Amino acid sequence: MEKSNGGVQQQHAFGFERYDVYRLAVEVNRWFASVKMPHGRSHLRDQGMRAADSVVCNIAEGIAKGPRGRAGRNSLCIALGEAGELCAVLDCAAVPGGLDAQRKLRRIGAMLSKMTR
Repeated sequence: MEKSNGGVQQQHAFGFERYDVYRLAVEVNRWFASVKMPHGRSHLRDQGMRAADSVVCNIAEGIAKGPRGRAGRNSLCIALGEAGELCAVLDCAAVPGGLDAQRKLRRIGAMLSKMTR
């Protein structure tokens, strides 16, 4: 929702948009959306895309709910599991850029692990 402030429109900024973990997850998600899977591996594309979407959405939800609260930590734990799943999808299908994406997913995993303690 936009508010008017003396004729200037201001947009609401969500707190999760400032987090490195969120921005990195969006980067991996957008990369994965552009990846072409090897022939016969379309099921991995579907599974990977669901996992990539879930990582981004659950990070946003967890931070928005408050990462220190039970509901927020639960969403972040789900995001952690989905990041691991996407990393495994990339183990199953060798794609250009996959190793770099796995490094980013491990960074995401490390950040989420710390956030859920």
